[in-house]
Amino acid sequence: MITIWLTIVFCVTPAAGQAPANGPSDECPYTRTVDVIYGRKYGTALTMDVFTPTNTPNGAAVIWAVSGGWISAHEGISPKAYATLLRHGYTVFAVVHGSQPKYTIPEVLQDMNRAVRFIRMNSQRFHIDPNRIGIAGGSAGGHLSLMIGLAPQDGKPDHKDPVMREPSRVQAVACFFPPTDFLNYGKPGRDTDQALREELKPFSAPFDFQRLDKDKKMFVPITNQARRLEIFRQISPVTHVSSDDPPTLIIHGDADKLVPIQQSQLLMDKLKAAGVTAELIIKNGAKHGWPGLHKDIEIFADWFDTHLRKTPTTSRPH
Repeated sequence: MITIWLTIVFCVTPAAGQAPANGPSDECPYTRTVDVIYGRKYGTALTMDVFTPTNTPNGAAVIWAVSGGWISAHEGISPKAYATLLRHGYTVFAVVHGSQPKYTIPEVLQDMNRAVRFIRMNSQRFHIDPNRIGIAGGSAGGHLSLMIGLAPQDGKPDHKDPVMREPSRVQAVACFFPPTDFLNYGKPGRDTDQALREELKPFSAPFDFQRLDKDKKMFVPITNQARRLEIFRQISPVTHVSSDDPPTLIIHGDADKLVPIQQSQLLMDKLKAAGVTAELIIKNGAKHGWPGLHKDIEIFADWFDTHLRKTPTTSRPH
């Protein structure tokens, strides 16, 4: 099979009276390779766009989880959001996953893990160090970033698919206002089924868990409450905290009603208790998003500078 990648070169021309942010106006800050296929599911291609800085690439990568409410689409890819990371020299992989309402969170996590494996397998092609990969996102994208960071999948050396032979471990995480504990959503003992009747009601589809009935050859809903609670536990980042987790940064508003800041505080407490490098930045009075949020990606870039640029490259992660 021959895969054709379309690469678009973007150039910056400064407005009148403005100095260019990335050098002379005839220099291009990045190239964009669109619709790189990292996998297929049920006959549908899974894709990402790759943004490569052309001025001073630093050899490290940041994966951006393109997801809001676990809705993901190519239209959600935002070059503006990645500008700061590109300026710092990071190759940015904007990953689109199987979207709700068609796919549930466990299925989405399969896609995200595969994307990391694919990027690592193709590290030479993308001119990145497989030991210097970070991940970022906001809201649902933040949740997915944390799940990759705290619950990575090991490589399967004997798998027939070479992508699956690679691990999905990353070396740093940075995210905005992520859900982290679906068994204690907003307050202790409040599981997400309760939240789905209230503030999360518009986001019921990604929690409509299903199983394959092999006899009927169809997917059927999982209605058993004990099983649902177990899935909530499995998809909660707090469940997976361990001492070998990567450095983790969260920025969260203390007036957020959709994803309470309690979610980030719970995770921070666990990470620090496990001895993991972790930081929570609280935006006073901020809700689920705030004006000028993209400017805070500079904080992400500084975080990745600290934890990715100096990572040794002597061996591949396991």
